[in-house]
Amino acid sequence: MAPKLIRALNTIICFALITQFLGCGTIMHPERRGQRGGRIDAGVAVLDAIGLLLFVIPGVIAFAVDFSTGAIYLPEKSRTSLDINNMKIVRFDSKHATDASIEYIIKKETGIDVKLWQKNIKISRISSINDVRE
Repeated sequence: MAPKLIRALNTIICFALITQFLGCGTIMHPERRGQRGGRIDAGVAVLDAIGLLLFVIPGVIAFAVDFSTGAIYLPEKSRTSLDINNMKIVRFDSKHATDASIEYIIKKETGIDVKLWQKNIKISRISSINDVRE
C-alpha cells in the first residue's frame, strides 16, 4: 500500500510542477521580463489562476514572479516614424539573398541582431525610398 501512496504523491507533485512551469509567464515569455505595467496577458493570468485554484502556494508564487518580472504584461506596440533624410540605403542582391544573409547584413550595418522569424518583424518589398511609409 505504501508504494502506491508514494507513487500517487509523486504523480501529483510532478503534475503540480509541470502545471506551474507551463503557467508561468516568466518561462513562457522570457522576452517580456523587465516590463513595467501595461495590459495584462489574459492567457498567462488564467494559467496562473489555475495554479492558484489547484495549488495555492505555487499559484501565489507564479503570480508574484510574473508581476515582479513584468512577464504577465502584454508587450506594448511601439510606433515610430522614420526620418527619410537620415536613412542609409544598403544595396544587395535580393535574388540570391537568404534570411540568414539579410540578418547578417542588418547586423553588420546597424549593430542590431535581428531574427526575421520574430513575431514583431514586418517584411515588405519596396521599389524606391518613397515607398517607405507607415
